[in-house]
Amino acid sequence: MLTGRVNEREMSRRLFLAGAGAVGGAAVLGACSSGSSRASRPTTSTTTPKRELLRPGDRPYPQRPEGEDMLPAIGHIVVLMQENHSFDNYLGTLGRGDGLTMRGGKPTNSNAYGTKRLRSFPMPSACQLDKLPGQDWDRSHTSWAGGTNDGFVEASGPVAMGYWTESTLPYYHQLAKTFPLCDRWFSSVMAQTYPNRRFLIAGTALGLVSDPFPSEKDLQPPNGTIFDRLDAHKIDWADYYSSLPTAALFIKDLVKFSAHLHKIDRFFADAAAGTLPGFCLVEPDYDRQSEENPQDIRVGEAFVASVLDALMKGPGWDKTVVIWCYDEHGGYYDHVPPPAAIPPDGIKPDITSANLPGGYDRYGFRVPAAVISPFAKPNHVSHTVYDHTSVLKLVEEKWNLGALTYRDANANSPLDCLDLHGRPAFLEPPRLSRPEQPAQPACTEGDPGGAIPPPDAVFAG
Repeated sequence: MLTGRVNEREMSRRLFLAGAGAVGGAAVLGACSSGSSRASRPTTSTTTPKRELLRPGDRPYPQRPEGEDMLPAIGHIVVLMQENHSFDNYLGTLGRGDGLTMRGGKPTNSNAYGTKRLRSFPMPSACQLDKLPGQDWDRSHTSWAGGTNDGFVEASGPVAMGYWTESTLPYYHQLAKTFPLCDRWFSSVMAQTYPNRRFLIAGTALGLVSDPFPSEKDLQPPNGTIFDRLDAHKIDWADYYSSLPTAALFIKDLVKFSAHLHKIDRFFADAAAGTLPGFCLVEPDYDRQSEENPQDIRVGEAFVASVLDALMKGPGWDKTVVIWCYDEHGGYYDHVPPPAAIPPDGIKPDITSANLPGGYDRYGFRVPAAVISPFAKPNHVSHTVYDHTSVLKLVEEKWNLGALTYRDANANSPLDCLDLHGRPAFLEPPRLSRPEQPAQPACTEGDPGGAIPPPDAVFAG
């Protein structure tokens, strides 16, 4: 249990996981929503009409006081955000949702590869190359290729087209087949970890496009973070971290929020005792369990399974909602071009003429995401457009909190994945097999152990 300041010796670079005129005419882009819980959701039309733009400070229920619990059936919102994988990279062969297009057992999805084409291919093992693929601002925008998504190989080499199947990730595939799958959950910006995790807690990246070591001189969110909102109304929250807490992304918050930062063993104790707070983050060891390259992705899968197992066995399961997602795509291929997004504020990305152009008016690539809860709708696939500020929106809708930025004010919350009125379909937790000893041979991080790309993935363009 952490009772004082976070031990500064544990801090490292990974600690901080982390035009305005377009706002006025922007409309939230939706795609074939399979469920709708609020009138402000996007329509299923491919031509999205304009709607009234919500502003920072706007509450979901303007006539009710801020801080009032509007969703009392939900007692605990848990965010389990891993790192660096796209939807197609993990769930493209799930057979559910909008994944890879298969023909004869092989994907037809491809990218330019010199004068030829390179189709998506299964990775040879659960281990990844070191530092490739990449997802920095320029590589991400190169991958996007003006909306064609044909630049992944150009940006990061052939490994970008690799993917994993159920044989490597059986627990994740079982999870995504059981609970509501979100196949339009986009990262918040085409950039790295820090900007995306800033969106998760503050609704804005504040100009950040990369992962520089933070400083006390960094721009602070003018409306604070979601933690400030929760603290203002005495709503309990926690960041259960294994090595590094996302809540400390803004360095000044290390002291301010130290009482809310707990080591991961406290999470397992609180889950078993039924004493989890109203909102929490549960974080892996980012050096071993986050699934960022070159890690063995099965280690991260086992961590996620242990967290969900603790929640499902705990006395608080009947009031729990878990959001499982990834901070960004990690440079791995996805076939769905990121749609337009509402800029969070008037702060532009801190890029120069040496960078590829872009802004915060477009989402990043899709990431794996599911909503795990006793209230989850069975056999549900949501095509509603979400991003990481959808987590903020859910918190705001529960406690009627004012929005932090234009982005979260106009985000869709994942309530369409839940049925809060009927008998909970998963009140008795489903039996999900915990990851067992991998059937594949052991692999070495940084060396997947096979040809990348395999020869049969290359074809004439």
